[in-house]
This record gives sequence, C-alpha cells and structure tokens, in this order.
Amino acid sequence: MILGALASELDITVAETEYRDHAVVLAREAAARGYELVLSLGGDGTVNEVVNGLLTAPEGLKRPRYAVIPGGSANVFIRALGVPGDPVEATGAVLEAVREGREREINLGRITSDQDDRYFTFCAGFGWDADVVQQVEHERANGRKATPALYAEVAVKLFFQGDIRDPSLSVSSRGRTLEEVYFALVTNTTPWTYAGALPLQPTPASRFELGLDAFALTHSSHAITGWVLSQMFFPKGLPAQGDGYATWHDQDSLRITSSHPRAFQIDGEYLGDREQVNFHSVPKALRIIC
Repeated sequence: MILGALASELDITVAETEYRDHAVVLAREAAARGYELVLSLGGDGTVNEVVNGLLTAPEGLKRPRYAVIPGGSANVFIRALGVPGDPVEATGAVLEAVREGREREINLGRITSDQDDRYFTFCAGFGWDADVVQQVEHERANGRKATPALYAEVAVKLFFQGDIRDPSLSVSSRGRTLEEVYFALVTNTTPWTYAGALPLQPTPASRFELGLDAFALTHSSHAITGWVLSQMFFPKGLPAQGDGYATWHDQDSLRITSSHPRAFQIDGEYLGDREQVNFHSVPKALRIIC
C-alpha cells in the first residue's frame, strides 16, 4: 500500500537494507547518483544511518532532501518533526508536502571521539539510558520484540539494580564543568524519548533550530531520581533548574568524559563503551520534507 501510493506520484527506486549501516551506504550512493529525494521506511536507527550517509556524501554534491515514514518501535525523530506515527497517514503527509514543496532545514548533533565521527538527530546518552539500549539489543538478539513495554521493563530493572549509581561522568561546556555526574544526555530536540504515547522531556526547550541542550543527573538516590524522572512526564517537561540535576541550553559544543568506560548511545543505538565524547551542533545540516 505504501509503495503503491509513493509510486503513483513519484519515480522511485526501492532498496532494502541487509545489514547494520547498510542505509549509510545506500544514502551516500543516492547522493552520488543525483537523487533529489531520499525517503526511508524504518525506525530511529534507520533514520540515523540515512542521515549519516547523506552528510558524508562526497564534497561538491548537492545533498538530497529527506523524508521519513515511521516503521520502528519508538520513532522519536519522526514524531518530533510532527509526522504522523501511522505509516499510512505519514505517507499521505509526505506526498502532500512534496506536492506543496514544503521543506525545513534542521540542525543536527555531531559526535567526535577517538572512535567516532558521526551525526545524531535527537539524542545521545552516556550511562543508564545507554545501558538500557544495550540490554534491549541483547533481548532482541534472543528473539524478543523491541516494544515500549520491553524498554520500560529493562529501564526499571537496571534502575533498581544500581546501574544509575556510578558518578564517573563530567560534563563541560563554555568553561563550566560539572563533575560526579551519574547519567548524562545531550539532545537536539524534545522529547528525549517516549513511553508509549507519553513524551519524556528532560530538556523541553531543546529545538531542531537551536544548538544542543544537555541534562546531567547529580544525585543518585531512588527518591530524588524517581522525582526527577517523574517531572519529565509533565506537559511542560522538567524545569531548567531543580534539585538533583543540571541542564544546559542552546550550546554550540559540549564534552562528556568518564573516569572509566561507560555505555554510550546515539538515537537509541548502542555504540559501545566510551571514556570521552565531544558534541557539536551543526546548523542547517539537513533538508527535511514534512
């Protein structure tokens, strides 16, 4: 149904991903071949791969515009753009945007380290949330489906097992350094993630049109951490200031370091353990049809 609707109005070439990071290769090839539009059907991991393929295309090429149809379990980036969560409805919205010539330029985040040079669309996490992503990937490898319920189950389990009680992180930006951080996030928009239909907003002022925001958990007691997490569910999100945490807004760059390797993720994809990652805001990096 989706392919039929797209083919009725667009001259399309279909390619299916066959392995991790295959979408990076396909998007880069699309740019090299002069395609005007790249459209993906998938979740946040697919989106991240396509974006990295488009932004690492050979210099001098005009990058294609990008449109997204949701096909994953969370679809955080897609929903943050205002695209409908239903794939059929999203297809109709994308085709309408193409007909009307609607597009927007959005900022992206970029990470660099001794192991990385990669872009992210909505968030990067050091510590607990990356532990959750890693464990969910393990559960998926054992045959379980990556549902919101599974993420919630793993998050609660790791929370009470004490995975959030390691104060090894430090966050630095514009000469300000905060040490003994238990868990840190860098965001490019809001929300950070969804619990089913409910958005979690640790940095509610974060926007695609601004620099990066960040959140750092500075106390690890169950009571304080539970209170902080509960505030993220409110419509206005977590206040910029409060007990047990710190936030940064509209930053050009940040750095997070750890005294020992900690789990790290971008856009809900586990990258491995890291000891230092640099974060940069990349203005008007991507043209989105939506």
